[in-house]
Formats: sequence, structure tokens, C-alpha cells
Amino acid sequence: MKVVRYLNNARLAFFSIAYGLSGALIGGTLNRIMIAELGLPASLVAFFFAVPLLISPARVWLGYRSDGFPVFGKRREPYIIFGALVIGLGIFAASNVAAHPSKNMALLVLSGTLSFMLYGLGRNLAHNTYQALVSDRYTGTIRTRAITFYEVATLLGSVMGAGFIGKALESYEPAKLISVSTGVAVVIFILAAFAAIGQESRDQALQIATESARKVPFQTVLKEVVFADPQVRILFTLVIFTFIGTLAQDALLEPYGALVLGMSVGDTTRLTMYWGLGVLASMLTCGLFLIKWLGYMKLMRTGIVASILVFVGLIATGFMGNAGIFKSLVFVMGLGTGLAGAGMLSAIISFTTPIRAGLLMGVWGVANMVGHAAGNLTGGILVDSVRYATGNAFFAYSSLFAMEAVMLAVALYLSTKLNANVSHAYTEEVNILAAAASAD
Repeated sequence: MKVVRYLNNARLAFFSIAYGLSGALIGGTLNRIMIAELGLPASLVAFFFAVPLLISPARVWLGYRSDGFPVFGKRREPYIIFGALVIGLGIFAASNVAAHPSKNMALLVLSGTLSFMLYGLGRNLAHNTYQALVSDRYTGTIRTRAITFYEVATLLGSVMGAGFIGKALESYEPAKLISVSTGVAVVIFILAAFAAIGQESRDQALQIATESARKVPFQTVLKEVVFADPQVRILFTLVIFTFIGTLAQDALLEPYGALVLGMSVGDTTRLTMYWGLGVLASMLTCGLFLIKWLGYMKLMRTGIVASILVFVGLIATGFMGNAGIFKSLVFVMGLGTGLAGAGMLSAIISFTTPIRAGLLMGVWGVANMVGHAAGNLTGGILVDSVRYATGNAFFAYSSLFAMEAVMLAVALYLSTKLNANVSHAYTEEVNILAAAASAD
């Protein structure tokens, strides 16, 4: 019985791999093709890639549907599989837009927007429901460690996907792009179906949770569970500030290395590798033992403090003009991001209630995407504005790093306002399930 459970847990990771694979194709390959090969305006491409973020509030309603309206008696598996199918359709549609772009700009914008909207809808539905399934399956410290391990699997899927797709598309041809994209879409669906089927139980607690979720209208749940709970509000805000603080420089580290430190293209290209290795190492270590030893709150705060120190170090490094220290700091930045991310993921799943896991995972997902989008937008605007006003690249990027340190300081303060155990809503729903089970 234990062997079967372990195999099912391992099988569940295949969805994370599929999710990472989808991001590698859309976020890496199509981005480059649209700008470099097709010569589309960077602002238009940026808008296309922002569409999945713009529709992310739909995650909350989709989670509510998953919680209370099962399909074929299951409230997670069918939603994950259907979401994976829609991801594949979105990938196929977006690839066709890139391979055969319309010469009519209005038609190009419309077709691109609809394609990325389809992709974003599937991605939000499948990933949100998957996280809810993880929340349903695990309890206690195992729950917090599991969400971290599955995030590591997502990173591995991104890395492996980027390698495979890059090799398959070494020489760009429209027909080859369509072929590779179709293959990726099929693989994503197969992996998601393999991961999800047979993962849900049909016990009494699940039936009670479903009935409890369905009988309260969506607007009432938002008002009474999301907006009324101060712990939920604090965590939502903390997630936004943490993402802004750790990711505002995401697309700007390489230009900083080039413009301020005079690094070569090869050296700046490897910065992403240093950062990614740091994130992967720290998240894997967190999943193995750090969360169990320290608890997610200490872990998150440690990551936030480490990241603040790194940003101060980046400013000092730019002032000294030392590229060697800069490379080391980028690796440490990855470690801090991974620690903060693992702690934050653990906080999110700890504050996700047994009855409304889908809806609350949707709330955290919205905070994630709002923070990510706001960080990218704020970072770009701040650097451009300061550089235009002063004509000095060092001042411009130092302003960015200082802003991120301030955002993380706010997140650190907000973490002191969180109850390290569970929210009021979590306790209340556990009591509801216990009372219903005892009554039966």
C-alpha cells in the first residue's frame, strides 16, 4: 500500500514537468521568434505574453467551480485534464500565429490575443486545480514539503523543455515550429492525464467538502472567506510584495552586467544559469529538510533578508565595477529567491482550507501573477525613467535594486503579522468537516 502511495506521489510530478514544458515553449521560443525572426514590435509581443496574467483573476472562479461542482464525481482530475487540453490548443494556436502571421495588423493582434487567452485560460485552470489537488492529498509538514518538491519538478520541466525545444529548432522554419509545437501540446496532455487520473479519493470527507463548497454562492465566499479574513488579506499582500521584490530585475540583470560592469554577451547569458542553479539548489534543500527543521515562516524570512542583502551588494558591486563578485551575488540571489519562494509556497498551502482549496489557490495565484507583472512593469519603467533623467546607467539600476530591497522589507514586516499556524477560515472549515463526519 505504501509503495502504491509513493508511486502515485511521484506520478503527480509529471503534471509539474508538463507545466514547465509549456512555459519553456511559450515564454522562451515563441518570444524570440516573434521579435527576432518576425520583427514584431517588442511592446506587442509583451502584450501577448501579458494576456495570461491579465486573465488570472478567473482562477478564483475556476477554483470555486472545482471545489463545489465535480465532473464524473471528481472535483480535481477532470479540470486538470481539460485545462491541459486547452493549454495544448492555445500553444497550437499561438504557434500558428507566429508561423503564419497576418499582414493585417488588426487581424494579427486579434488572433494573437485570442491564442494567448486560450493558452492562459488552460494554464490558469490546470495549474490552479493541480495545486488544490496537492493541498487535498497532503497534511501537516508533508503538505508544505510536497508543494516545494512539485515546484522543483516545474523548474526541471522548464530546463529540459528548453533544451529539447532549442535542439529541435536550431534552424527556424515555420513548418518545423508547427510540428514541434504540436508534439509539445500532445506530450503536455499525455503527461497531465497520466499524472492526474486516479489521484482523488471518494471518501466521506470529500463529499462533505464538496457539498459545503457548493451551497455557498461565489460572491458570498469572496466576501466572507477572502475579504473578511485578515490573515488571507495579509498573505495576499505579502505574496505581491515578495514577487515584486524578487523578480523586478528578472529581465534587467543582463543589461546591468553589460552597461555597468562591461561584461560580454557570453558572461551575461550565463547569469540566468547561475540564478537558476541557486533557486533549484535552495528549493530542493528546503523540500528535503529545511522546511521540516526550521518551519516555513523562518525559511521565508531568511530568504527575504538574504535577498535584501544581495540587492545592497549589487549596488556596491556596481560602484566598485567588480564583475566577479557580481556573478557570485547572482547565485546567492537565486538561493535567497528559492528560500523565500519555498517558504511562501508553504505558507500559501498552509493557509489553504480543506473545503475551498481551489478558490484560495486561485487567490494566491492571482497575487503571484499580479506581483510578477507589477514587478516587471515597475522595474522597466523605473530604470528607463532614472536613466533618461540622469543619463547614468549605474544610478538607474541602483534605483531598481534599492526599490526591490524596500519591497522586500515591507514583505518582511507583513510576515510578522501572519499567524504561523493557520487562518481563522482554515480552523472553521476543519471544525465543519469534523462535525459533519461525527454526525454521520
